[in-house]
Amino acid sequence: MASYADVLQYLSSLDYPAGKDDVVREAEREGAPPDVLRALRALPPVDYANGNEVARSAGIDAAPEIGASQRAAQARDRHQRVSQHLRGI
Repeated sequence: MASYADVLQYLSSLDYPAGKDDVVREAEREGAPPDVLRALRALPPVDYANGNEVARSAGIDAAPEIGASQRAAQARDRHQRVSQHLRGI
């Protein structure tokens, strides 16, 4: 399965905004493996502003080490942008 970092690696030299065809073409040119190409070929045919949008649209999780319960807790927390160690200050 393609990872977030894999997708970004093979699209690092792509100029944005870029359409789906441009994204797939660049990944092929950079020698992306079949799992990355498969994920990119399944993208909706829209223009993407950056590599993060591409990876999110491909359904690739940015931080797979975080579990569903932790994501739910983060979503409920009002202070999402403050690091945990700074909250007590």
